Parts: sequence; C-alpha cells; structure tokens
Amino acid sequence: DLKLCCPFHEEAAAATIVEGLKDVATFEGEDAVFECRLSQETAQDAQWFLGDVPLQSNEMNEIRVQGTRHSLILRKVTLEDCGSISFKVGQQSSAA
Repeated sequence: DLKLCCPFHEEAAAATIVEGLKDVATFEGEDAVFECRLSQETAQDAQWFLGDVPLQSNEMNEIRVQGTRHSLILRKVTLEDCGSISFKVGQQSSAA
C-alpha cells in the first residue's frame, strides 16, 4: 500500500454562504441571474441545481466563479425553467 503524506497540509475551514440567493422574476426569453457569496474562496465542489437536477455550464447555463462570488445565468428562460434554483457547497446550501 502506498500512502501519501503532506506535512504542510492543514485542514482548511469549510466555506460558508454569507450572501444567499434571492428570488428572481423574469419574462420568458430573458436571462435570469442568480448570485451568492461565500465566506472564502474554496476548492470545495460547488453545484447549482434547478429543482433536483444538477446544472452544468453550457450554452443555456453560464456558471461563473469570481473570488468568493458564485453566479448562475440561465439564458433565454422558458416556462420549463420555472422552479427552485439552489446552490450547494459542502454542507451549506441556499435556494431561491
């Protein structure tokens, strides 16, 4: 068995959500922008969801990370896009 030892590794404190998601009202065909802010930059996996469906960055969904600010842009929303948007990082989550 091979074990890796990192003597300089310290367990980083988990990031917390300090500014949660807000509800967004938009018209069909427009973009909807959701943002939240974390307490610190993190290497933890952050994930956006529409209902229970995980979202990925593509031509319809733009996911950005700028320092501690995480944003999701839903492009040209349709009625099918109506639903709960949530953001999760570690054990923290926020929904709109």
